[in-house]
Amino acid sequence: MSPKPRATDVKDRLVEAAIRLLDEGGPEALQARKLAAEIGVSTMAVYTHFGGMAALVDEVARAGFVKLSACLAEVGETADPVADIFGMARTYRQAVAEQPQLFAVTFGQSAPGGKRATLSDLTTEEGRESAREGLEAFGHIVRASERAIAAGRFRPVDPYQAAAQLWSALHGFVTLEASGHFGPGEQGIDHILIPLGITLAIGLGDTVDRAERSAETAKAAWRARNGNTGQGGND
Repeated sequence: MSPKPRATDVKDRLVEAAIRLLDEGGPEALQARKLAAEIGVSTMAVYTHFGGMAALVDEVARAGFVKLSACLAEVGETADPVADIFGMARTYRQAVAEQPQLFAVTFGQSAPGGKRATLSDLTTEEGRESAREGLEAFGHIVRASERAIAAGRFRPVDPYQAAAQLWSALHGFVTLEASGHFGPGEQGIDHILIPLGITLAIGLGDTVDRAERSAETAKAAWRARNGNTGQGGND
């Protein structure tokens, strides 16, 4: 007889299955019955391990933030914090483009079964205390902002507020691009995303020349890491 799976194993498998269902069928596919069938357990398992679909949706959102944090961490830190911010923008955009349904749940834009993920204001201490995974993802942008401030590239402002402005603009671009507003493929990267980043960096205190050089540095680093995939490569 096969050993009984541990509760944590079943819980993790349910979250993984939920993400697969989202990727394949969107929020309508995320149902307790389909989820249970996906991993071969009873529907009751969803309620045993999560207490209901609302808590499952929260776990899916947390998994999305964990993945996003891991993607942003791959950008690393260089001597140019503004270039690192541009690099994270490209990476963020790619992660969301690859799994739009997962990140729609993660950011509360989608509500499977009427259940929307519980979100926190990461710009406040109270909000940061209750959203560890979201804070880890947001923290990459915060740390880059701190470094840009320390280097004299950005004005001495609250780094959480600076990062929130950058994040707001970036996510706005990603959301609009996903809806088809910036044309097919990836043409919006060079035409919209990068100029937007340069404008924001200047607004936060950078110079035009330095912001533009950082954007070019980030583009070169992206190509070295990923090859000339066409992302932001319309020369």
